[in-house]
Amino acid sequence: MTDQFDVIVIGGGSAGSAVAARLSEDPKLRICLLEAGGDNDDWRVKTPGMMPFIPDASNYRYETAPQPGLNGRTGYQPRGRGLGGSSAINAMVYIRGNAWDYDNWAALGCTGWAYDDVLPWFKASEGNERGGDQYHGGDGPLTVSDQHWTNPGSRAFVASASELQLKTTDDFNGADQRGFGMYQVTQKGGERWSAARAYLDPARGRANLDNRTGVLVEKILVEDGRAVGVAIRRGKTRETIRASGAVVLSAGAFNSPQILMCSGIGPGAQLARHGIAVVADRGEVGANLHDHIDYVAGFATQSHDFMGQSLAGTIKVVKAIWEHRRHRTGTMTTPYAEAGGFWSVMPDAPAPDVQFHFVPALLEDHGREKVKGHGYSCHACVLRPASRGTVSLASGDAADAPVIDPAFLTDDTDIAVLREGVRLMYRIFDAPPLSGYAGVDRHPVNIADDAALDAMIRSRADTVYHPVGTCRMGSDAASVVDPRLKLRGVDGLYVADASIMPQIVSGNTNAPSIMIGERCAAFVRSDLSA
Repeated sequence: MTDQFDVIVIGGGSAGSAVAARLSEDPKLRICLLEAGGDNDDWRVKTPGMMPFIPDASNYRYETAPQPGLNGRTGYQPRGRGLGGSSAINAMVYIRGNAWDYDNWAALGCTGWAYDDVLPWFKASEGNERGGDQYHGGDGPLTVSDQHWTNPGSRAFVASASELQLKTTDDFNGADQRGFGMYQVTQKGGERWSAARAYLDPARGRANLDNRTGVLVEKILVEDGRAVGVAIRRGKTRETIRASGAVVLSAGAFNSPQILMCSGIGPGAQLARHGIAVVADRGEVGANLHDHIDYVAGFATQSHDFMGQSLAGTIKVVKAIWEHRRHRTGTMTTPYAEAGGFWSVMPDAPAPDVQFHFVPALLEDHGREKVKGHGYSCHACVLRPASRGTVSLASGDAADAPVIDPAFLTDDTDIAVLREGVRLMYRIFDAPPLSGYAGVDRHPVNIADDAALDAMIRSRADTVYHPVGTCRMGSDAASVVDPRLKLRGVDGLYVADASIMPQIVSGNTNAPSIMIGERCAAFVRSDLSA
């Protein structure tokens, strides 16, 4: 059974949704979007405050290889599954990164990716409820809103940072990223506004866009050096779908390199070990994996200002769910990471090197460990880590999870930055008004003692969910894709997701992934019309 399209998009996540929808704006193009998961049309996905209870079907729930830098622990790597990808399960924080990041990409050889180059694409995607201005779009498909029902503890965190003379801001995506404040979020009318809701839902009536869910892409088909289609599996049925124009791979930092390798595109020696015929020997496919390593501190309090597990807390949650189901208002609009900030803790940092996410609840093991009582937590993450890891194949079957090795904290500069970030976080905790909550540290440590603090960090740190880099973009011959996102060594094949980042951006990666999707759609349309 064979279907024919102009463009096949693999993956309906943050970038893939943008690619497919934008390409389908051209009625002459026939687009097929393939997504392994479901449609994510579930009230638990759409309700921001239900994030801890999102169904397993929407999350790959990957685990890492044991991490020597984390005392041999295995890390948790949640990744979105289904339309919207990780934008359907994330904390909805709208951050683009720092202007320096994109100028640095250009300096590394990614021509056309400097900040002034990417800003128009961010604006085109953004529909900020504050309206458009020099830095923001007001009528793009991705609705960005302020939080209207923030927790008093989150506001106290920002006020405590201000008490320390740390700059406050109401816009982390404007002229200056530095500062502390409340995050804007990808929500609309009190509901999660994933990339699928932003891009794919408005395009559902287009006859030239075929969205297919529950589809496992086994490999990309390459003939005479050109990508011509994909081999897929739905249940026990195998099919072939052909593409006359292009194949766009948007499966994310873990699954994009995995699909390439299963297709014979990757490090030749590794492919041979798994019995995969080498189509293109590309040594950097799966290399350059890096992520924001993150430490979470938690403080228990007697105050019921914060969310928590108690009779009173449960009653408040039930009432909040009822309110949200009726009116889409109230505390169930929370992204949990309500407040935060960006700051430089090292003297040579060209831009903020640590980001904070404040959560008005106790958080342990990514929310998987239930903690009784009330309290607050805060993340501190290293924005530009030096440690580099890999994604490799566990087998030649695309249904098997890849081997994920972020190599966290294997470069000593990362723990040096994180150490200072944690210390700044504790200084904020000790300042009023947050100190007035009399929080009790659930994992006390002498933060003045480098060795003790490092030991605590290595025993508790993990990802803050921003893996990138495994299909690196560049102008050099070793790079996986060129600055127009074309895969080197195979014609007609593009990669568009966080995997193409040569270096991680200084902030959350969802908005940049959508921007990458916007740009890829423009590249493909231009190339097909040439």
